[in-house]
Amino acid sequence: MGKDSFIGGYFKHFGQVAFDPAIEPMLLKAAGLLKEVQRAGRKVIFVGNGASATIASHCALDFTKQAGIRSICFNDAALLTAYGNDYGYEWWVEQALKHYADPGDLVVLLSSSGKSKNILHAAHYARKRRLKVITLSGFASDNPLRALGHVNLWADSRAYNAVETAHMLWLVALCDLVIGTREYSVR
Repeated sequence: MGKDSFIGGYFKHFGQVAFDPAIEPMLLKAAGLLKEVQRAGRKVIFVGNGASATIASHCALDFTKQAGIRSICFNDAALLTAYGNDYGYEWWVEQALKHYADPGDLVVLLSSSGKSKNILHAAHYARKRRLKVITLSGFASDNPLRALGHVNLWADSRAYNAVETAHMLWLVALCDLVIGTREYSVR
């Protein structure tokens, strides 16, 4: 396979994953949850591992600064290492939610595979505490995370970069949907 055909196929795959028409109604439903949180003066908590953690960080900033929805992410090294050390890596997100989540908050959980134990435990905890949950996952259509949100955004791919890119695109689209425009000043 030549480089030209690789790139063409690569971009075509990204387009099919990120721009799947089935995602639009899910994005509209997710926007509704975000607007409810905004109206109620509650917050959004973004959580992911690895690249998903950087997406969580980026989106927490954009939703706070641009969309006016108070948002945080659990990316602070001291928080992650202290909670991971004290409670175990599989349980640190759940424990952080116990300390940071308030009634009416929304939790956005990202896991490319949908199988990350710390994210799954957090989803179960959030549902038990009646927090709203939006999940973003990929890989297998029957991954366990995909069944745990009020809205479940699933990227139909087994390629990490395609899944993570779709997640990022969907989240920034949600931010702009809440704002009501795709072009605005970033003062």
